[in-house]
Amino acid sequence: MSTVTPERPVLVVGAGISGLACARVLADAGVPVRVLDRGRRIGGRMSGRRVETSVGVRVADLGAAYFTVSGDGGFARTVADWEQRGLARPWTDTFGVVEDGVLSRSSSGPVRWGTTGGLRTLLDDLVDPPGRTPLEVVNGIDVEAVSAGAEGPAVDGRPAAAVVLAMPDPQAADLLPRMAAMRLDVSAQWNWRPCISVYAAWSQRWWPDFHAAFVNDSDLLVFLADDGSRRGDDAPVLVAHVAPQRSADHLDAPAAVISDVLAGLGPMLTSAPTPGAEWARAHRWSLAEPLRRHEDLTFGWDEETAIGVCGDAWGERARVQTAWESGTALGEELRGRFAG
Repeated sequence: MSTVTPERPVLVVGAGISGLACARVLADAGVPVRVLDRGRRIGGRMSGRRVETSVGVRVADLGAAYFTVSGDGGFARTVADWEQRGLARPWTDTFGVVEDGVLSRSSSGPVRWGTTGGLRTLLDDLVDPPGRTPLEVVNGIDVEAVSAGAEGPAVDGRPAAAVVLAMPDPQAADLLPRMAAMRLDVSAQWNWRPCISVYAAWSQRWWPDFHAAFVNDSDLLVFLADDGSRRGDDAPVLVAHVAPQRSADHLDAPAAVISDVLAGLGPMLTSAPTPGAEWARAHRWSLAEPLRRHEDLTFGWDEETAIGVCGDAWGERARVQTAWESGTALGEELRGRFAG
């Protein structure tokens, strides 16, 4: 394995929570690390959009709807710190359930957590937490290939001591050397569920009080969130997650599902037609949720090429905590190899 230097750092590709958690471990240990991401901003599936509403400009969460906390390990301690500093807040332990097209009952479960400024603010904190070394993040980099040679791996010719691909398996497989992908059991053929998020605002709240709802037995929606409840500002904004098959059918034109989604909300929530929205938009997630996971591994590491893979597919359940734990564990592995 190559020696890590500022000129040959650990390169992390992907600025979602898994990649940033990995980089945070390394930066805290003084290991040179650089994060590359193709987006204009960090976030991955914890991204949102700034929108204009009757309560002002705010962020609507379009990917992960919330996160939960299990156990008392590192993630729980991180969330406790976020809560203490006002970045995260317990949202609710009770969601509604839509059956036969109607919001008919509620169901209690684990506490779901939200944020006042959008889930991406938690990732902003990983990048630049108070009193700690900020991460170097380079946006707008659309990586084409990761290569492996005698002197170590490289990302589009950028030399690295090690490379971390913090992304869904199909994306990682497209970048990896073929033999490394085989050893890591990372395949472009692994199916992931797509999801289109439809988000809309009204001049005022017209729906009954509910935090969010699971939608059962629908070919249109699987989940609906009151984003004003989630954020704590009572903004009249709803975010709906379109069912996988309907999403797959409209990935090339996600806006085509907006009219059907809006038409279904009123009957679902009030048994009346949906009031006219001030605006409505759609965002597609081609790779929203893994159908198959590396259930017995926390991350992937290929010793021969010094390339690792992490994300929410590396664990028993695909969720925010899994992604954080995967990236953190890979960061700890690399810290043990590179730190003083």
